[in-house]
Amino acid sequence: MSKLEELIEELCPDGVEYKKVKDCFTRLKGTSITAGKMKEIENKNGEIKIFAGGKTVVNAKEEDIPNANITRVPAVLVQSRGVIDIVYFEKPFTFKNEMWAYTNDEQVTVKYLFYVLKNSIQIFRDSASGMGALPQISLKVTEDFVFPLPPLPVQAEIVRILDNFTELTAELTAELMARKKQYEYYRIYLFNSVKSVQMKTLDNIAENCDSERKPVKSGIREIGDIPYYGASGIIDHVQDYIYEGDYLLISEDGANLLARTTPIAFSISGKSWVNNHAHVLRFDEYATRRYVEIYLNSIDLTPYITGAAQPKLNQKNLNSIEIPLPALSEQQRIVDILDRFDTLCNDLTEGLPAEILARQKQYEYYRKQLLTFPKAKIEV
Repeated sequence: MSKLEELIEELCPDGVEYKKVKDCFTRLKGTSITAGKMKEIENKNGEIKIFAGGKTVVNAKEEDIPNANITRVPAVLVQSRGVIDIVYFEKPFTFKNEMWAYTNDEQVTVKYLFYVLKNSIQIFRDSASGMGALPQISLKVTEDFVFPLPPLPVQAEIVRILDNFTELTAELTAELMARKKQYEYYRIYLFNSVKSVQMKTLDNIAENCDSERKPVKSGIREIGDIPYYGASGIIDHVQDYIYEGDYLLISEDGANLLARTTPIAFSISGKSWVNNHAHVLRFDEYATRRYVEIYLNSIDLTPYITGAAQPKLNQKNLNSIEIPLPALSEQQRIVDILDRFDTLCNDLTEGLPAEILARQKQYEYYRKQLLTFPKAKIEV
């Protein structure tokens, strides 16, 4: 029997009380501050964090925050507008007054509430649907939320278990970030250390297959299992295909050509359909295709892009991009090294991302199980 099971058996074998949040916690108010003011007073050395809607968080000096209402105790913040979320914070902070926070004299109980509300986040997000341009929940949603409140030792053990899961995920995420930096270092080093290269334009390295592309409007696509690609990846699945084999797709247009939030060059294999928003290149060798893919994703393509409102990499400019191409054996060596890093950093079936995903699912499963209690019968 685990320690938690022993505590439950000893302290609440017949179930626990269910309470409303407003009956157990003190609600805290934020600070009246605009997004513009937050930007004005932002200071990376500031001792106060200011939370706004969604993922917006800044640091500031307390003396710079007008009419500051600072929370100086551990609290659970309800981000009630935009991206609905729950945040636990222990250090001094404040928040836009459209949000609210909860605290309690028992720090363990505050952390326990965080896990309870986080476990029910979808309930809160569902309740916000249809309330204007940005999702927003009302105070009543959390004030009247009913949750199980076991004895303090049980809460403490639940918090300890869930904290351990959180810490493990944080450690894996930190390792992933370190590996990505290591990948960037080796990518730059490997490309710069190649001594014998030939500068070749893309049209002299690969066959352009753009003429075979066929865009199909979403309303007349026949849904199937074959991926339908656009500028940044798969956007649908269809029944038929126009390409079969290994190709490199390169974004032809779209804001991502400048923003680069996702790779602009990506490999595809097997049967596929590609619309007219991605260039299609065929290579004789895997190593060359992958080498070019990595290289294109690492360089600034701005000189080859036309249009500001509607960025475009036309075929003529694409063909003119010069690639520093070493011998095939050297391409293969570089690709082998970087592919190992790529698998470790990005592959959802193995490597660190897969392990993080598995731990997150495990955490969510145990969180749900640990926070489920039978309701105690109240004697009249």
